[in-house]
Parts: sequence; C-alpha cells; structure tokens
Amino acid sequence: MSTNYQLLDSGNGQKLERFGEYILLRPCPQAVWKMSMKPNPDATFTREERWIFHKKLPKTWTVFHGGVEFKIAPTEFGHLGLFPEHADLWEWSRPLIKKNSKILNLFAYSGGVTLAAAQQGAQVCHLDASKGMVDWARENAQLNKVEKSPIRWIVDDALKFLKREVKRESLYDGIILDPPTYGRGAKGEVFKIEEDILPLLELCRSLLSKKPSFLIFSCHTPGFTPLAMDHLLAQTMPKGNIEVGEMVLHSPDTFAIPSGSFAKWTI
Repeated sequence: MSTNYQLLDSGNGQKLERFGEYILLRPCPQAVWKMSMKPNPDATFTREERWIFHKKLPKTWTVFHGGVEFKIAPTEFGHLGLFPEHADLWEWSRPLIKKNSKILNLFAYSGGVTLAAAQQGAQVCHLDASKGMVDWARENAQLNKVEKSPIRWIVDDALKFLKREVKRESLYDGIILDPPTYGRGAKGEVFKIEEDILPLLELCRSLLSKKPSFLIFSCHTPGFTPLAMDHLLAQTMPKGNIEVGEMVLHSPDTFAIPSGSFAKWTI
C-alpha cells in the first residue's frame, strides 16, 4: 500500500524527505539555513553523487502525491521519478481540463501532469526524449488505471516534434512544458534553454487551439526567475493573463524550499 510524500526537514544544503515508507536525504543547495533535526535517513544521496543505503530498500516502491500514484526508484542521478514541487501546477490545471480536451505535455518525465489530465478525461500527448522515462510514465499510467486512456506516448526531440505538429495543423487546448537547462534529444539533438526557449514557446503558441485553456511553463534553471519567465510569456503568448511565482516544496512542520520558477498563462 502506498503512502504520501512529505518534506520532513531541510538545511545545511540538504533536504530530508519521506517517500512512502522510506526517508531519504539528498543535496539541496538552496537550503542555506540550519536543519532543525538530526537526520536519520534510510538512504543518503551524497554530494559525490552516489547512494549510501543505511538499510535495505526495495528497488522500487509507490507513492501517492497530488492525486497521482508514482513508481519510485533511486537513480544514479539522485532522482526518484517524482518532482513533488510540480504537484501544485497539475492540481491547478485540473479544473481547466474538460473531458476530451487535447493536452500536450513536453519534457514530460514520469507523467504527473499527463496522468492528472488523463484522470480528468483529456486526450494527452506525452513527450520526452528519454525512452526509459516514457516507459516509466507508462508504468505510472497502469498504477493509476488510465493505461487505456487516449494517451500518445512519444519519444522525440521537442523542437522537431513541435515543428511537425505545426505542419500537421495539430492544436491543443492546454500545453505544459518543463524544459531542462541542457538536454539531448532522442537522436542526440542538443537542447540549450537560453538558445531554444524562445523558438520553443513560439511553436507552442502556434499549436494553441482557438479557445485554449492554459499554458504552464516551469523551470529549474538558475536565472529563469519569475520575472524573466513573465517576460518570455508576454512576448510569445496571445494576450491573456500571466501568473508567475516560485515552485515550492511545502511542509507543515519545517521551512518550505524554493524549487524553481513557474509561469501560467490563461485567456
């Protein structure tokens, strides 16, 4: 049986989190304050980028967060298959997603937004350059019993795919993108956010339907502050409402952690 995610403590450049039954300690450079408790984790991901297991953990387990079930697995990069700070964004989008809405999720990782949209009855296009992550997201779809929902699972370079979608005159009612600072496409294409974000957003605009509901742009890249992201959407999106802010890891018992920026556009 799965249990929830919880941020337990942070400080000294680390964060202590509960993922289901297990407590994990990982680096968190923005946590420059003091940790309030002495951590006693089940596993630690070190600054030297390796896991130290203080007890035997299963290779995978499940966690329920933001209304979505996730497979959790410690990876060699310290990731676990869930960025908990994104849950606020997909929960915000739920009321805007109507049955049969067409939703595009770019750089979709393990599919939190994809699955939340599918739960609302949407038709979803899920794209990531990593086949392994797309396979992981499909496992999450099975966990959430939406594997038979109308989800297109695409392994591709985002810019190449968007250009083809423009030629096909595909349109979407909602678009979500969480681009990396640097990445490689399915065939080795290089993505650099400072060079590619404007053409990426312009292509997204071309794919908005006549009556779109929203676009969500989130980012963990230093320098992509809420103000910078506001400027980007103001230049690329149709006239509408833009809301920007920090993504935050919330906790009922300790300091919240700033975890990147977001910009949300609506008509």
